[in-house]
Amino acid sequence: MTDPRETPAAPPPGPWWSRPAEDEWGAPATEQPAYGTTSATQAGPTPPPPVDPWSRPTTQATFPSGAQAWGYPTDTLGGVVPPPPKKDRRGLGTAALVLATALVAGALGGVVGARTGDDGGSLLDSGASLGGGGSTTATVDRAPDSVAGIAAKVMQSTVSIAVQGAGGRGTGSGVIIRSDGYILTNNHVVESAASGGQITVTLDAAEGELSADIVGRDPVTDLAVLRVRTDRDLPAASLGQSRALVVGDPVIAIGSPLGLSGTVTTGIVSALNRTVDVPSEDGSRNPLFNAIQTDAAINPGNSGGALVNARGEVIGINSAIATLGGGLFGGEQSGGSIGVGFAIPIDEARSVAEEIIRTGRATHPSIGVSATTVSGEDRDGALIRELTPGGGAGRGGLEPGDLIVAVDGQEISSVDELILAIRSNQVGDTVELTYLRDGRERTASVELQDLRR
Repeated sequence: MTDPRETPAAPPPGPWWSRPAEDEWGAPATEQPAYGTTSATQAGPTPPPPVDPWSRPTTQATFPSGAQAWGYPTDTLGGVVPPPPKKDRRGLGTAALVLATALVAGALGGVVGARTGDDGGSLLDSGASLGGGGSTTATVDRAPDSVAGIAAKVMQSTVSIAVQGAGGRGTGSGVIIRSDGYILTNNHVVESAASGGQITVTLDAAEGELSADIVGRDPVTDLAVLRVRTDRDLPAASLGQSRALVVGDPVIAIGSPLGLSGTVTTGIVSALNRTVDVPSEDGSRNPLFNAIQTDAAINPGNSGGALVNARGEVIGINSAIATLGGGLFGGEQSGGSIGVGFAIPIDEARSVAEEIIRTGRATHPSIGVSATTVSGEDRDGALIRELTPGGGAGRGGLEPGDLIVAVDGQEISSVDELILAIRSNQVGDTVELTYLRDGRERTASVELQDLRR
């Protein structure tokens, strides 16, 4: 007989949640590539990751747009679960004998234990009941202004997006902004299918999957508008006002992180008016202004999803997260939420979406200069490096080396502040620039033109 105190020759198999998937309840049998990465079956070697800034004013950041849902299963210690050993039929007879002996011993022990306890009384109660679990009638009703009530309402207007194109495949989220099928999401969610590909939208309701077309994209603000065709009206989200937010306001993030649709997380507005850099399609840095920072968990796949306030109004479009590690935005270092996420304010997103729906593209006012921030003993400002041929600044008499210090009388101390001041106007407007040349302060009237990318 085997001594039960001996150490078994091999450890027992891991629990069901740590073993490789064998049925519909397990993890997927194959890994799914993260959004923005190229599948091995679709393209050649993966190119080196682009340099990505998301550096001001936080740590490194990464787009939360799609990722593989589950990795290869691991046990609770993190080791890869080995395949089950092959069965040895030679020991079947011995194993059956041991099992039969154990069953008999267990049955006898159960009978003895059922009859008497340590105090000589019975250990069983034939009328055992642990109660009805509270009230006699179960209910799932929640107050409309509770997190559950808000989530139930907004989830109807939040969709999952699957993209497959020449640049790879991935997943993201979106928000229904009009009942006739218009959906707002991030440009980086759908850009891989912009030159040919397939976009599939999955609604929370019983509509199922629908094919979507790109109405227009705006890499400058990282926004895009899709449209699906359906015979019924879709539940459009209620859009709020991001300018009414204050730090500390409660918020709820809804989307499809890691492909898990209808995921709800909560948090607060951690900060406002953040400036964060995102990579544009040509690899250059592209700043997003006035971003909302939140500690609501935002993960890969949340991109394009809704950030809502306590009234269930969408006040931001979730777009990026900061990550720990040595890589910049879009580099090899990436991960899940560390409590530092960013959303595009809905006031800007609404304006861009309306223009895309009307014209198919978005315009952005520009003075036609390339500048850099200068901090000196005399004045801070935006130092002009180059002029765009035919741009408003050149026609207004500005030259490389001029230091812009104010727009319409409002002082600016950096390039970011210059861009913000310019973008508060419309294409075709005229602004007055105050600048320094050879130590003298001058002014010039400049007509704003569309920023062409």
